[in-house]
Amino acid sequence: MSAFYREKVLSVHHWTDTLFSFTATRDSGFRFLNGQFAMIGLEIDGRPLMRAYSMASANHEEALEFFSIKVADGPLTSRLQKIKEGDTILVGRKATGTLIADNLIAGKRLLLLSTGTGLAPFASLIKDPDVYDRFESVVLVHGCRQVSELAYGEQLVAKLRDDELFGPLLADKLVYYPTVTREPFRNRGRITDLITSGQLFSDIGQPPLDIETDRIMMCGSPAMLEELRQLFEARGFLEGSHGEPGHFVIEKAFVER
Repeated sequence: MSAFYREKVLSVHHWTDTLFSFTATRDSGFRFLNGQFAMIGLEIDGRPLMRAYSMASANHEEALEFFSIKVADGPLTSRLQKIKEGDTILVGRKATGTLIADNLIAGKRLLLLSTGTGLAPFASLIKDPDVYDRFESVVLVHGCRQVSELAYGEQLVAKLRDDELFGPLLADKLVYYPTVTREPFRNRGRITDLITSGQLFSDIGQPPLDIETDRIMMCGSPAMLEELRQLFEARGFLEGSHGEPGHFVIEKAFVER
């Protein structure tokens, strides 16, 4: 198992019947950039069962944090959702991923667009002081079906706003926009529709989408990512990568199993 760190589970929080988060110890040798993911999993019958998970913790934090869905018949998540404090998880030694600021052309407003547990890499990024140095405004959009599924993100943002270090940093720069599709809520609708109609920008009191100033990161369901890619490319936005920065980047390693 030399390809993995063996880390101890420190805490587990079940947010809904389908969502949970957990923290674990972090080896001092494990390095990552905020927004990246690693392979994590469990040892099953002497063999590693691994899936890609974004770090929800920032790279300056001592513990690792992950945000996961529960899939009853998922090879990994059916087991992972049952972990308890003191259990051992495996963490791959190499972190990677496209959701890093260096993959974007310089801009003024950063849109972080997520659905479900696709929020995880942005939980890491909004705790990165460098992001607030690079952008004048950071807009975190989290789309879910039910209001209860927003709880993890709502608590995360509330804690950051109360934090002595991050509170003042976030006050003028971070805009949090939760939205749901299947229940009454102050913000209703799919992210694609909210951007296309301009409703998102009018709701937050900011100018409409502008290729000159807007840079975008996306993580969530494959269908949402493809819709947004088409929307942005139709408006002239270019996808960025490690080799060539662009107007938007997409994380393709979203865990759904």
